[in-house]
Amino acid sequence: MRGKGPGNKAVPGVLPLAPGYFRKPRSLWSDAWRRLLRNPVAMTGGVIAILLVAVALGARYVAPYDPVAQDLANSLASPSPTHLAGTDVHGRDIFSRIIYGTAISLRIGFLGMLLGCLIGVTLGLASGYYGGWLDMVIMRLLDVQLAFPGLLLAICIIAVIGPGLENVIVAVGIFSVPMFARVTRGQVLSLKQQDYVLAARMMGAQDGRIMIRHLLPNALAPILVIATLRIATAILTAASLSFLGLGAQPPTPEWGAMLSDGRQYLTIAPHVATTPGLAILVTVLSFNLLGDGLRDALDPRLRV
Repeated sequence: MRGKGPGNKAVPGVLPLAPGYFRKPRSLWSDAWRRLLRNPVAMTGGVIAILLVAVALGARYVAPYDPVAQDLANSLASPSPTHLAGTDVHGRDIFSRIIYGTAISLRIGFLGMLLGCLIGVTLGLASGYYGGWLDMVIMRLLDVQLAFPGLLLAICIIAVIGPGLENVIVAVGIFSVPMFARVTRGQVLSLKQQDYVLAARMMGAQDGRIMIRHLLPNALAPILVIATLRIATAILTAASLSFLGLGAQPPTPEWGAMLSDGRQYLTIAPHVATTPGLAILVTVLSFNLLGDGLRDALDPRLRV
């Protein structure tokens, strides 16, 4: 058979190439996006997460009632067309409080994750790039922090700086630091010996430029996966702190505090506790599903 040579001429003994044989190579991010779209479980989690963010942003337009307005005449009312999720012991509409609680929980999750990410990635970059005594000091301090369970460490931080939403964000951010730092350090250790890093160093690039322009972008994929999973962990930790009375204070419509208030009415009005519990379950599950999908999509071993 004859193939096609330069000038679209037939070349003896050369097989013709199939149409589309030469395709433009896809980047890691575009390839990961394609794989993510083909993952129905991850896309389900992503859609739910987007809907939760939309509800949080438009809480004042979606909620049918004021979340702190009391109506003692309707105390512990069962779910009905008037109150879709019923009312609590003070007659407050639970559905409205759940909607406003979405904004509070997502704010804690995102800001706590961002705080932990900024501190952890900075420490991981410095530790992995410079090594030596700096690496030893940073890693040993993080090992000491990892010796404490996350919730216990958050409780200790809240006990020192006091309860409140802002302090919960700080506590969640601090206990998220070791995860980001260790993942970033591991990536930097494997990347800093690559040829492009050595070439940048030989061309006189400063250490800060090498870390920001060359190392960090190539270490971004696992950091993004960890960030998505830590949002779910931060929301769950914040709810646990509020359940213990160390987070949001009454009458703030926070899911953990609502769950704590409703536990004593489980036998006579189970909807008071089960509704915020389901909200926590759905939110944490959606971000975990999205994080697992991102982990699979960004795995370079799965690229074709």
